[in-house]
Amino acid sequence: MRHYDESAEVYDAQYYEEQEAKIKAALVEFNLTKENLILDAGCGTGLLFPHVAGKVKLVVGIDISTRIVQEAKKRMKEYLNTAVIIADTDYMPFSNETFDVVFAITLLQNTPKPHQTLHEMKRVTKQNALIVVTGLRKAFSRKEFARLLRQVELKIKVLRLDENLKECVAVCRKSLKKTLKEPK
Repeated sequence: MRHYDESAEVYDAQYYEEQEAKIKAALVEFNLTKENLILDAGCGTGLLFPHVAGKVKLVVGIDISTRIVQEAKKRMKEYLNTAVIIADTDYMPFSNETFDVVFAITLLQNTPKPHQTLHEMKRVTKQNALIVVTGLRKAFSRKEFARLLRQVELKIKVLRLDENLKECVAVCRKSLKKTLKEPK
């Protein structure tokens, strides 16, 4: 959090091209609709907004860094169907099964418990929802990243490791497993 608070004003200058490439790589794999509710978990300065806001009903960005959220709010002004709040991605202030798509671009390697973060993303997504997540190659090998996603029971639809990206990009579906009810 401290790093992003300190670098908030220069974040786009440092990471814009890299973040744009990851977002574009992920968006190639599916289509958004006007009915979609989108969560941008670890939204940073809101670089995802221009790519999705015109295609969906609502985009909600959350980030734990106060200063980075201030930067995202500047970008948010251009899109009436966006909102940004300060929140921890491990304890999101949303009801179960709220969102149709969750994006977590450049998030997992910055969380203390990636498993918990992924479980929380699953909790706030609807059944059969998409979860788009990236994993920094310095933090996760492709094999480790895929194992992590499977451990939290995400169905990997696409796992892309582009030579130009510093991260693996995964488009996953929330598992449709139903919990068996115990007999009375």
